Amino acid sequence: MDYKLLNEYTYEIKKSKFIGLMYHVESKEEVKDILNYLKKEHKKARHIPYAYKIGSIASKSDDKEPNNTAGMPIYNILENKKLENTLIVVVRYFGGTKLGAGGLFRAYMEAARGVTDEV
Repeated sequence: MDYKLLNEYTYEIKKSKFIGLMYHVESKEEVKDILNYLKKEHKKARHIPYAYKIGSIASKSDDKEPNNTAGMPIYNILENKKLENTLIVVVRYFGGTKLGAGGLFRAYMEAARGVTDEV
């Protein structure tokens, strides 16, 4: 598949790996295709939360992380940087140490910030 991957950034904390991926997207279908592709590509990942904004359409998902610890910080970065037609996904590989809600929030925000830094 030829998805428009704009940038990639990896953040590690306490052996957990947070891989930020930023894509240019034009439709919700494209978002769904990318998420399905990433789920196949990263079978061992524990969580794959995301946020996107396409015109007036915006959505986010915590992907089974505690409520608002993943999708919200990713979405906040999209809003703060005023990114349009953008999907940010953070693939998380669990390292064995729980980070707690605050730690998760900060880790997802750091991965989203890192992947958008050059934009």
